[in-house]
Formats: sequence, structure tokens, C-alpha cells
Amino acid sequence: MHSTFISPMKPVLPLHRGALLTFACAALLAGCASTGGLHSGVQPIAADSLHATQSLNGVARDAAAWPRSAWWKAAGDTQLDQLVTEALADNPDMALVDARVRAALAVADGSNAQRKPTLNGGANIAGARLPPILPPIANGHFGAIRYGYLSFKWDLDLWGGKRAAWQAAVGKARAAQVDAQAARLQLSANVVQAYFDLAGAYAQQKFAKAELQRAEDFLQLTHKRVARGIDSKFALARIDGETASARAHLEATNNAVRTGGMVLAALLGKGPDRALSIQPPQLPAIPALVLPADLPANLLGRRPDVVAARWRAEAATQDIKVAKSKFFPNISISSLAGLIAPASTDLLSLSNRFYTVQPALALPLFEGGALRANLAGKDAARDAAVAQYNQTLVHAINQVASRADDLRSLGVQVQDANSARASAAEAYKLAMQRYRAGVGSYLEVLSVRQELIVAEQQMAMLQTRRSVAWAALNEALGGGFQAADDAPALATHPNHEIAAKAHR
Repeated sequence: MHSTFISPMKPVLPLHRGALLTFACAALLAGCASTGGLHSGVQPIAADSLHATQSLNGVARDAAAWPRSAWWKAAGDTQLDQLVTEALADNPDMALVDARVRAALAVADGSNAQRKPTLNGGANIAGARLPPILPPIANGHFGAIRYGYLSFKWDLDLWGGKRAAWQAAVGKARAAQVDAQAARLQLSANVVQAYFDLAGAYAQQKFAKAELQRAEDFLQLTHKRVARGIDSKFALARIDGETASARAHLEATNNAVRTGGMVLAALLGKGPDRALSIQPPQLPAIPALVLPADLPANLLGRRPDVVAARWRAEAATQDIKVAKSKFFPNISISSLAGLIAPASTDLLSLSNRFYTVQPALALPLFEGGALRANLAGKDAARDAAVAQYNQTLVHAINQVASRADDLRSLGVQVQDANSARASAAEAYKLAMQRYRAGVGSYLEVLSVRQELIVAEQQMAMLQTRRSVAWAALNEALGGGFQAADDAPALATHPNHEIAAKAHR
């Protein structure tokens, strides 16, 4: 429904009272499309309702224990610092997430543009031949018409739907920005963990070399004992087989080093040759386990995945407002002004001006259920977004507790493994002394040597796992991320039961 006023010479007339009456009737008729009975029901979980005090009992707490942004620098390894910087600059995944951010920001800018009036202009010249039964153009039945115009249009946002659409787009863009930070956190954590895995592979290689040297020394000594008639050729064959096994194990560790280097090179966005220039890393000295004192309440502002989920839930809430605004009348104003004249006359003469003003009213009456279906879909999308937020928050606090427990347990295991290795090394030393003196048997040495091999491999594995667990805990705590001040604060209920009561 619309009203149009066109005049070549006179100003625009004011709206007639009948038009105002029409608008009032339209607002009443809009009730034909009703939002009754449609709503979203899932409520966000309060972070402080996810209790972790008993699970984290015995772990030191400090308010300043949140990781800093470059948390990996606590390892004190300049090569690691350079590798993380290189990965963040060159890994193709970072270009991908940045492109997604730019696309989301462009959508937000486009949504904001929809809220503003538009002004366009144009000019044209057209030639035409009129049939003889029509009045001639200027001096004949063929002539040219020239015209220029400006057009204006503005859809009034009476119910805030366009603003809500813009806010929803902004929320999705902010979520994309936080996703990009989450991707950088994950990449840096992956690089650190791969670096520690490579250090662990080098440690295993070091032990394998030492074991092969021990096996070869043992083999040479056994040759001498066989020559002197102390041991039999059976012992020599047995020890020769052990030496071959040690060589095979060394090759396996060499392969693990090469593979670990190529994994790291891929994370850097480079080819496998990049791994050849990486110097053999050392496992770091892991700092003492200390957790932030304000867990879990402040975790929701420290984890980028949780913050991104909050932005998406907020955007989904704005989408509901957009859907509801479509149930109400919409008013737009458009106008067209310009000059038109035959080619033989002066186009710029005031007598050639024309203009139109067209206020328009559109209202939903009977949409066959389309508006209600759209709103129901937005309600469901909002519930899904909030449920995803709840799931992400629950996963976050449980992940922190799990990572902290892993790090604590591995610290104890490393201490025990180190003691076991020291005891096995001392036992092997004594067994070899007895063997060289001719009072010990080769079976005794082989038994003690196997214990030493297991102890060394176990210690290297546990030291690697502890280093990786330290990196994983820093990632679980957000890796130094902090939400911006404008991050949405979702209204929360402490648990689903209270949320259900509030909904009823």
C-alpha cells in the first residue's frame, strides 16, 4: 500500500488524513500475523556453577597465574620462539582464517548500509520515432529526449529490525575475529607440542645410541671371554642378536626424529627440507604447577572458543529480533527528481523539472505461516547457539582440570622414573664390573641391561609427555587471550533445572 504525489511545478503536498487512517488500520491488521507461542528456551550456564574445587584440591593457586600472550617463552628457548613466529606468519591456515574475518566484516558493513538512505543519479538520451497518429516531437516524428535524475529511498527502521540485523552481523564478525585468535592459539600450541615431541625423539635417539654403544662394548668383551673359554658361543650368539636389536632400535629413533622434523616443518608452512635446519631441541625445565585463583569463573573471558560462542549466541538473539520485526508494518519513503526535455530545447530550464514523492506502507496480513516458521527457526538457532556455548564452557573447565591433573601426575612419574633409571644405571655398572672380572654371567648383565633400556625409554617418554602437557595446559587456560570489554555478557542460570523453571 502506498501514496504517491507527482508534480512538475508544485511542491510536495502533505499526507492526507486518509493516509494516516490507513496507517493506523494497517498497524491493527498486522496482528493477523502473530508471534504468540514462539520463544527460545535454552539458558546459558553460569561458569561458577561448574564446581572444580575438589578436583583441583592440592594444586597451588595464584591470581596472576594466567598465561601471558607469548606463554611459550617461559621455556627459555630462542629457537622455539622463532619457530612459533614463523608459523604464525607463514602457515596457510592463518591466511584462511583472516580471509574469513574480512568476509564477516564485509557482511557487517553491508548490513549497516541497509539501515541508511540511498541516493542515486543518472542521465540518458534516447531517440524515438513516433507514429503519425501521435503528436510530433519538436519538428517531426523522430527526435531525441534527454533527461537526468536523482533518486532517493529510505526504509524507516520503526521496529529496530535493521539495527538488530546489523548487530547480528557484527556479532558474527566478532566471533570470526575471536576464531582467528583461537586458531593462532591452537597453531602456536601445536608448534610447541611438536617441538617438544621432536626434543623427545632426539632424547630417545640419544639413549638408543648409548644402548648400541653398550651392546657393542658387551659384544667385544664377550668375544674375549669366549676366546679365553669363560663363555660359550651360545652366549656370543645371544649377545650378537641383542646388538642387532639395538641397531634396529636406533634406526627407529632416527626415523622418529626425521618424522618429527617434517611435522614441525608442515606447521611452519614449509617443505620437509625446512626440518633439516632445525637444531636438535632440548626438553625444557617445566615450571611448577600453579593455577589461577579465580577459576572457573573467569575462564569464560580467557578462552577464545568460549568468547566466540558467546558472540554467536548474542548474534542469534539479534536474529530473533529481526524475525519479530517482520510481523509489523514497514514504511519507506522514496522520491525521484530530475529534468527532461527534447534535444531541441534547453534541458536546464526550470520548466523541464519533475519530481515525485512516494511514501509506501507494507504490512504482513496472511503469509501462510512463513513469518512464524522463520521466527521458530531463529528461536531454534538461538537455542542451538546457547547450547553450543554451554557445551564449550563445560568442556573448557573439564579440560583445564584434566590438563592440570596430567601435568601433576606426570611430574610425579618423572621423579620416580628418574630414580628408577639411576638405580638401573648403577646396577648395570656393577654387573659389568663383575662380568669383566669374570665372576658375573652374561645372563645377569643382559637382565640388568634390559632394565636400564626400559628405564631410559620410560624417562624420556615421560619427560616428553610432561612438556607436552605443560603446553596443553597453557592452551586450555586460553594462552594469554583476554576478551574485549564489549564482549556480550549472557544472562545465565546456574543449571538446567533452574533454567527450565525460569522458562516455565
